[in-house]
Amino acid sequence: MIKIPAKVLIVDDEKDFVEMFSLRLKGQGEKVSTAFSGKQALEILEKVRIDVVILDIRMPGMDGIDTLKQIKTLYPLVEVILLTGHGSTETAVEGMKSGAFDYLMKPADFEDIRIKLENARKRKDEHEERIRQAEVRLLLRKSGDL
Repeated sequence: MIKIPAKVLIVDDEKDFVEMFSLRLKGQGEKVSTAFSGKQALEILEKVRIDVVILDIRMPGMDGIDTLKQIKTLYPLVEVILLTGHGSTETAVEGMKSGAFDYLMKPADFEDIRIKLENARKRKDEHEERIRQAEVRLLLRKSGDL
């Protein structure tokens, strides 16, 4: 079976983490974009089709929760996995309530991230397929074939 690469955006203010994590995901065959702030992430999302955002919660300026809310408002089908290195499960739960797919504590095991990434991508694909099917049914009803 051919693996279609996920288009992933990694957002974290820790440049070393972003670079290393980006290399690992690229090594797994994913297409990776990177951002070092919430503002930069939103600018990339305007230009690049992204499937899953891996987003640090604690960043200077626009934090991860505010960035998540903007992403879900502007790009509701994009799945977001939150990362926190500060043990703040309350903040992660707030993020889940705001539409995040899931969260991980830093330092996260790469295999855990890979599995969550795969599951987030599947959920996005399934949601898009349901929308396509609904659009087809709507077109068929309008044409009188249904």
